[in-house]
Amino acid sequence: MTDRPDPRVLLRLLSLLAPYRGRVALAALALLAAAGSVLLLGQGLRLVIDQGFLARDPGELNRVLAGMLAVVAVLAIASALRYYLVTWIGERLAADLRRRVFDHLLDLEPGFFESSRGDGGGAGEIASRLTADTSVLQSLFGSSISLALRNLLMLAGAVALMVVTQPWLSAIVLLGIPATLLPILWFGRRVRRLSRTSQDRVAELGRYAGEALAGIRTVQAFTHEPSDRRAYGARVEEAFATAVARTRQRAWLTGGALLAVFAAVGVMLWQGGQAVLAGNMTAGELSAFVFYAVLAAGAVATLAEVAGDVQRAAGAAERLLELLATHPAIHSPARPTPLPAPLRGEIRLEGVSFTYPGRQTPALAAFDLTIAPGERVALVGPSGAGKSTLLALLLRFHDPDRGTLRLDGIDLRKLDPRELRSCLGLVAQEPVLFSGSVADNLRVGRGDADREALRRAARDANALAFIEALPQGLDTPLGPGGVQLSGGQRQRLAIARALLKDPRVLLLDEATSALDAESERLVQQALDRLMAERTSLVIAHRLATVVAADRLLVMDEGRLVAAGRHAELLERSPLYRHLAELQFGRHALPPATEER
Repeated sequence: MTDRPDPRVLLRLLSLLAPYRGRVALAALALLAAAGSVLLLGQGLRLVIDQGFLARDPGELNRVLAGMLAVVAVLAIASALRYYLVTWIGERLAADLRRRVFDHLLDLEPGFFESSRGDGGGAGEIASRLTADTSVLQSLFGSSISLALRNLLMLAGAVALMVVTQPWLSAIVLLGIPATLLPILWFGRRVRRLSRTSQDRVAELGRYAGEALAGIRTVQAFTHEPSDRRAYGARVEEAFATAVARTRQRAWLTGGALLAVFAAVGVMLWQGGQAVLAGNMTAGELSAFVFYAVLAAGAVATLAEVAGDVQRAAGAAERLLELLATHPAIHSPARPTPLPAPLRGEIRLEGVSFTYPGRQTPALAAFDLTIAPGERVALVGPSGAGKSTLLALLLRFHDPDRGTLRLDGIDLRKLDPRELRSCLGLVAQEPVLFSGSVADNLRVGRGDADREALRRAARDANALAFIEALPQGLDTPLGPGGVQLSGGQRQRLAIARALLKDPRVLLLDEATSALDAESERLVQQALDRLMAERTSLVIAHRLATVVAADRLLVMDEGRLVAAGRHAELLERSPLYRHLAELQFGRHALPPATEER
């Protein structure tokens, strides 16, 4: 990632303006009309002084003033139209860019967002790019570029009219214009570097604050507020210091440009005054010349200021384009194989090995497994054994480094990931609920579900009773993450969501591990309904919830070390017996007669 973003990167965003070329053309015409009107006012000023005041001709003065009033009216209308169109274009570009980046992000694999560093930089940092960086670009395309073009036109017109009016006097002013390029070049490089650093600091602020606020219960439970205040305050000061440094450089940039230009204007006024006194130049010509010189000076000063905006926006554009240039590691093949209908739900893993990026120890190593259609399989083992990794590979959140995963005999890499996931149902240990109503969250499972289908799924998930007790029933807003619901209620909503999806293969990741006894009973009943006649993979640390599975798979360090029913594993697997004794006690192991 370069410290000096190239302003030419902004040209890559111009393709977003293609659908609005008509508005862009109209804005350009309004811009030309406004700039031309300002330049005409200089000629009007010359005529007012020479043919009105000095010639003492009231009729000519009235005609010139009337003409100037008409020019001002054109200027006002053109400026208003330009402002509206340019602002609309800037807002539209920011909206389209936000949508394009967000749509692209939804296609990236979860590992991209889970990275604590690397390309993704974390979900909080990426969210900052969607908001702060697009706002910077909106300001550039909705204001700064218009100002730059307008001042470029006025600079070119003012210089041309100065040369026509007094060629020799123009040379004095024009010497000041190249001088302004020196501070622009000198300070522009620093502004560019500091702008990118400042945006990174602001993104880090958003990431840290989002992380702390998302975990506010943990922060307060561990009385970690003073440490978080200090850490966030330190980051705020870093961002402030970088912003001040950037502003200081921009201030020097603007001040240097103004000093150079207006020094030239001062010298020009002295020389022009001498020419008027000597009779070589009329007062009107000098007034018009001063008007154009001030326009040129103001235009250069504005361009110097806009140059800083361009450098800052180049950094923002580079960050957003980095996201758009990130190719999904998981993607659909050019000609995906369709899933058979009906889907049987047979799962096979053949020599599957997988290591997470940045790690040395494989999460799965030479893993072989076959799960029959409709079979209920439990995955047990110590933390880090690879159980959740197996589910992530089945969902194609990752692809294996070696080996093959098959669904009904089809390699998962030959399937469209969306079609694959459409037939898989996931109930996680910590189900994610979104802002919106209960019905909105249930319809994540099936967007076209009617209210009767929602009620039926909620009833089968043992969730209907508490939903109906909510103030607005299915229409009750849950707020961010559904934090006002208990763990058991959130879990049952997740199960209802999975029931609506009606998947052929069900993946349960510690779905009852954090529940009290009554909630666990209700959730387990709902899970039993959900797993009926479906291929099911259940991760569980609490063996009591899975001893009745068709088969238990004992995993350790990414390998399958034993498989069988509960009673068989007690006799044949030392690891399973150890886990069972830890949970049930040596003399309280569930007997084989409890198995289904």
